[in-house]
Amino acid sequence: MAPYFSQAKDVAWSYLKRYTAPIPGNAVNESELRVDLPNQGRVRLYGADNYERLRGIYLDGVVLDEYGDMDPRAWQEAIRPALADRKGWAIFIGTPRGLNHFADLWERAQSDPEWYPLTLKASETGLLPAAELEQARREMSEEQYAAEFECSFAASVVGAYYGREMQAAETEGRITRVPVLPEAAVDTWWDLGVNDATAIWFTQSIGREVHVVDYYESSGEGLPHYAKVLQDRGYVYGQHNAPHDIQVRELGSGRSRIETARGLGINFRVVPDVGLMDGIDAARMFIGRCWFDREKTERGRLALTSYRKIWDEKRRVFQARPMHDWASNGADGFRYLAVGHKFASPRRYTEATPRLVTVGSGSDGWMGA
Repeated sequence: MAPYFSQAKDVAWSYLKRYTAPIPGNAVNESELRVDLPNQGRVRLYGADNYERLRGIYLDGVVLDEYGDMDPRAWQEAIRPALADRKGWAIFIGTPRGLNHFADLWERAQSDPEWYPLTLKASETGLLPAAELEQARREMSEEQYAAEFECSFAASVVGAYYGREMQAAETEGRITRVPVLPEAAVDTWWDLGVNDATAIWFTQSIGREVHVVDYYESSGEGLPHYAKVLQDRGYVYGQHNAPHDIQVRELGSGRSRIETARGLGINFRVVPDVGLMDGIDAARMFIGRCWFDREKTERGRLALTSYRKIWDEKRRVFQARPMHDWASNGADGFRYLAVGHKFASPRRYTEATPRLVTVGSGSDGWMGA
């Protein structure tokens, strides 16, 4: 499995056909990138961009190539369950892409005897001449060289918008346990998906610090689902914030989602629309004020470290717009968080502020006070 089906074909299909060709009785299926063997075995290539198609099958083993570029849900929701019946094996390989889910897996593997971790640094393997490595070092950025040749997870994702800032947060100890303070309200910041995921960041403003205490993401659900998520969290809420497109009326019902949310007790404040790149710049500066709960914000932080520019292979340059993939929803939600703080400062709560309490089912309902 590669991050994309076309990538799996480019990387492995010619090798698979070459090395299975001498086996008598094998059958090659070009459209499905599959080779059937005479012993009823099968080798097939997949892309993580369509990992849902793996649901319901079984696997004896799987190689996940460039795992750091994949949506981590591919492993968690589809591949790992498919290995269970056969007690299958898995190999994760690839180039480090910053402090993301691949880095977390690598860290866990160091202390787990069930795993075999192996690092192949170009400076140690001797596979490439020293002169070639030196030339590459001159022609690449420090981060690019460290990731591509020296297997550095600490290096930023190449083309990442927030790589350096999230790396600084880790280095400075701002990714740690961040408890929810009972005397401060919790604000929420949403990216509402239509055909993709909805992401929600949960924050508390403590002086000039912003404590990012929780994160939630799901797809294929309506607003009632997310209203229940907020209720189940049990936080005392301050402001709920959403992007400007929440005011667009839906064709079927004629109601906007902001009206639907109000009926569920969620009264949204609309975050100003300042444009994509201005919002990204605001988020870059804003990360320096944030403290992230390591456990509860893991999925959101993975989105931030993986959110990157599109690479134009023909022109060999980055395009001036982000790649739309699994990381987009969490990154967009955080962008609204930064813009909301910069251009329309929300209420701030300090230790001197009395705890808010929910009241009945009035205009704000259980969602706020």
